Amino acid sequence: MQLKTTGVAGTLESSDVMITVEPAKNGISIELTSSVEKQFGRQIKELILKVTKELGVTAAFIKVADKGAIDYVLTARLKAACYRAAERTDYQWEG
Repeated sequence: MQLKTTGVAGTLESSDVMITVEPAKNGISIELTSSVEKQFGRQIKELILKVTKELGVTAAFIKVADKGAIDYVLTARLKAACYRAAERTDYQWEG
């Protein structure tokens, strides 16, 4: 999946996450701000890398403002932001 523009998904409400995905020249770069970063920061970053790999995103700057979201919410928000950034509507939510 090639990113064309900036994609955003989520809110800054408690138990949610706001994810901003932007095109980059190469590699995945993650900027994480989280209320639970000390406990789950590594796990959140690993999940982001796993999901981007599944989507075929190879170059992106991903900004994550987490307010305690569970993995399913992180995954859904990241997928939505990536699809928006790629300007695609052929959603593949399964998997």
